Amino acid sequence: MIKSLKNFLSRPIKRLGVFLFQRLQSWVEADLPRFATAPKNLEILLPRTITNPHRIYIGDDVWLGPGSLLVPAARFPSRPLFPAGMAADFKQVFDPKITIGNRVTSTGGLVLGAHQEITIEDDVMFASNVMISDAGHGYDTAHTPYKYQPMRGIAPIVVKRGCWIGQNVVILPGVTIGEYCIIGANSVVTKSIPARSIAHGAPARVAKRWDDAAQDWVNAT
Repeated sequence: MIKSLKNFLSRPIKRLGVFLFQRLQSWVEADLPRFATAPKNLEILLPRTITNPHRIYIGDDVWLGPGSLLVPAARFPSRPLFPAGMAADFKQVFDPKITIGNRVTSTGGLVLGAHQEITIEDDVMFASNVMISDAGHGYDTAHTPYKYQPMRGIAPIVVKRGCWIGQNVVILPGVTIGEYCIIGANSVVTKSIPARSIAHGAPARVAKRWDDAAQDWVNAT
């Protein structure tokens, strides 16, 4: 009797839970900003931070897990870095662009910080906590906090189609990662990686290359 009563009461609760989840999901999808493109089947899970969405071009069937930070920075300094009332003695203006291709996925914590251009081609897979930035903070003096120095070393970044970027990878300005590369976990990519390579380390170095004749990965020479 008690079990039957519990089952009877649990059904409307389950239905309510499903209804609320569906409404929340619809709200989250509807709350996405208007990007430069109109992607189909786009999901960027909460929490997320997106600025200047009109500078972000996204393809179809993209899924980005929680903690994504998509920031095409049009100027520096930005308000969060400088306390209220603190004026900078310089100003930098940029024309940034972020492009994310079709079917790109990220487990979570993807950071894309563009001052010039970051391009992610189709079918790229990101593990968690990947940071890609096409600029760095200046360090012309050791007597001023680096967050208050101008951005420098700005150069575009490209991750070509089909790549697998591992956990905690950092990709620095000016890097092109060739198609179908694998970048091992905890790597720092400071130089471009040729197509169909496996690279890892800090700085990342090519360890293996795909051999079409052998149809296998072979040690890099």
